[in-house]
Amino acid sequence: MGASWMLFGVTSGAQTVMPQESSSRGAVVSTQDLELLRKDLRAKRRELIAANLKLTAAEGERFWPVYDQYIKELIAINDKKFAAIQDYADNYGKMMNDQALLFVRQWLDFDIATNQLRQKYVPMVSKVLDGKKTATFFQLDRRIAMMIELQVASQMPLVQQQ
Repeated sequence: MGASWMLFGVTSGAQTVMPQESSSRGAVVSTQDLELLRKDLRAKRRELIAANLKLTAAEGERFWPVYDQYIKELIAINDKKFAAIQDYADNYGKMMNDQALLFVRQWLDFDIATNQLRQKYVPMVSKVLDGKKTATFFQLDRRIAMMIELQVASQMPLVQQQ
């Protein structure tokens, strides 16, 4: 239920903010908006994982510390990603070709770093959960990440529209 609410909220948000509308506003995404979005999404991510990954008390005691460490490392990657988004917002309307190429390369590097982090944590999670629950956790994590990505991307106008 929580996942469908989050997906509905994300897709309805994506439908209401079209790239043309975003480009007509003064700022693409404000720093304050990004921080509020990130805090809200972190809390919802944990709630969704807890609601959809059925853990026993013993599994939870072993899993949540690993999850917290994973999220700590993920936040480090996302801090860099959101700094790049803020730079994009700050330079929107005056971005040169080389800046646009750097932005897209950085974005792809963040995707690679996130996938490498997941690969690093598969064996760690599988030490505290069975195979099915490990796979379920990473399925949930990926789905949530894609929803977040959609929400953020829908707030950013296309480079070419400047």
